[in-house]
Amino acid sequence: MRDQPTWRIPFGILGLLLALTVYGIVIARYAPDLIGSWPTLAQTLVYIVLGVIWLLPLKRFLIWMETGRWG
Repeated sequence: MRDQPTWRIPFGILGLLLALTVYGIVIARYAPDLIGSWPTLAQTLVYIVLGVIWLLPLKRFLIWMETGRWG
């Protein structure tokens, strides 16, 4: 447990919010143009994958926020 506050947590939260905002805007801007003519079920699957894919780097990012190490 930490005794002193660290700059990594607020910086990490702001960075995560910024990255998710940019990711969401990019997906909302380009995905409909690419998959708009696909069948509804295929579009649903693509959006589910795109909605979950941002979780892949989250574990290492949260570890960095807590410990300062990437692994």
